[in-house]
Amino acid sequence: MSLTVVGSVALDSVKTPYGSVEKAFGGSATYASISSSYFTTPHIVGVVGNDYYNKFLELLSKRNVVTDGLISENGETFQWEGEYKDDMNDAITHDTRLNVFANFKPVIPEGYHKNNIVFLGNISPSLQLDVLKQSKQVKIKAADTMNFWISNSPKEIWKVVKNVNILFVNHHETLMLCEEQNINRAAAKLLATGLDYLIIKKGEFGVTLYSKNQIFCAPAYPLSNVMDPTGAGDCFAGGFLGYLSENMPVDFKKLKKACLYGTAMASFNIENFSVNNMLKINREKIEKRYNDLIRLCDTGDIK
Repeated sequence: MSLTVVGSVALDSVKTPYGSVEKAFGGSATYASISSSYFTTPHIVGVVGNDYYNKFLELLSKRNVVTDGLISENGETFQWEGEYKDDMNDAITHDTRLNVFANFKPVIPEGYHKNNIVFLGNISPSLQLDVLKQSKQVKIKAADTMNFWISNSPKEIWKVVKNVNILFVNHHETLMLCEEQNINRAAAKLLATGLDYLIIKKGEFGVTLYSKNQIFCAPAYPLSNVMDPTGAGDCFAGGFLGYLSENMPVDFKKLKKACLYGTAMASFNIENFSVNNMLKINREKIEKRYNDLIRLCDTGDIK
């Protein structure tokens, strides 16, 4: 089967305590597509300027990403400039230039409608709702969001939550969206909307998967080399949904495995800037990290 990925395609300028890059490949759709490509055939939907269109096509073709939905507009590609200082979980935004992304209206190509999962990356909830209207036949609808949209479009976000099966959101954003101080009460509030599964991302502290009657906590992969966390959440979602796309129908055991595969993909991403490391790995390396994570979760010797 296959996966539709809708989101931003960007050029990122990032500085961390370990180095910096200028106008490197980035964006939620870029990270998620490349990550998921190790498990399934991703179909990207996004927009770039004519300044970088061919370079993005070349980049994505290396991972066999279907690019019929990646359009080129006259102008410059979306650009983001940010910095990480002591807290590598907290990005400081210095500049955002939407450029051609400002007028982005996602259109799902006809050939994409057979895909069994759609992932709505970090774009405005109004655009996410528009994509959902175009994706009525999709079996699993998954969405990501962030604090900017929670602050500026909370009503639209709740509409998105009520119309998707899976929501990816980080710990702080969950509390913010639900106006709660307790993460379990916040999770219960989200699941009460009809949401099937909630994945709360906690950075270096792993992720927690919630359903209406089950909870699973997955650790982060222990790393000594963390260079750039940009795109880690999108790589997690790409690995998670890429695995599910090839292992339908979904049950809680498969979702737990998806959490570990997503965690493995995120860990590779943060070891280098941009998508540099994501293009160098292979399935053998992914399986090794997946099995390492299983061992970290193993409680078989506890009675």
